[in-house]
Amino acid sequence: MDAMPEMSVWHLVGDASLLVKLVMALLVLASLASWFLILQRSLLLAGQERADRAFLRRFRECDDLAALPDPSGAGLAHLFRAGFGEYRHLAGRGVASPEAVTEGVERRLLVAIAEEEERLGRGLPFLATVGSVSPYIGLFGTVWGIMNSFIGLSQVQQATLSTVAPGIAEALIATAIGLFAAIPAVVAYNRFSARVSVLSTRFYAFGNELQARLNRRLRAGDARQAA
Repeated sequence: MDAMPEMSVWHLVGDASLLVKLVMALLVLASLASWFLILQRSLLLAGQERADRAFLRRFRECDDLAALPDPSGAGLAHLFRAGFGEYRHLAGRGVASPEAVTEGVERRLLVAIAEEEERLGRGLPFLATVGSVSPYIGLFGTVWGIMNSFIGLSQVQQATLSTVAPGIAEALIATAIGLFAAIPAVVAYNRFSARVSVLSTRFYAFGNELQARLNRRLRAGDARQAA
C-alpha cells in the first residue's frame, strides 16, 4: 500500500530529471497556449460567420448601396467599405472610364480579401507547429528518461521490476503530455483551416457580387448621361 503514492503521477513528475521536467514544462506551456488560441479563434470565426450572414442579408435587401448603413466589424463589411469607397473615389471624379473604375474596384477588393485572409489565419501556423513538434519533444523526454533509468539500473546488483518501473513511467509521462498537446492542436488546425477556406470563398463570391452591382450602377449612370 505504501508504494501506491510513490507511483502517482505527481510523484513521478517530481522525481523526474531536470531535463525531463523542462520538456514537460515546455509541453504544458505549448498546450495552454494552443488551447487559448483554440478558444479565441473559435469565438472569432463563429462571430465572423454570424456577422457575414447578417450583413449579406442587408446588402441584398438594400436597393441603394449609398443608403446602406455604415457597417461595422470585419469580413464582408470590410470588403464593402473597401470596394464601395474605391468606387466613390474613382467615379466621383468623373474622369475615369467605367472600365477603369471596375478595374480599380477589383484591385482594391483583392487587397481587402488578402487582408481578411491574413487576419483570419493568424495563429494557425502556431497550432500546426504544436501539433507536429510536440510528439517529438515528448519522445525526446521519454528517451532521455529511459536512458537515465537504465544507467541507474546498471549501478545496482539486482534489477527488479519495482526498480525499473518508476523511471520508465516518469519518462512515458513526457510522451503522454506531448500527445495531449499535439492532438487538440492538429484537430483545431484542420478545422480552422477548413472554415477559413470557406470564408475565403465567400469573400471572393461577395466581391464578384459587389462588382456586378457597381457595374450596373455605372452603366445606368452612363445611360442617364447619354439621354
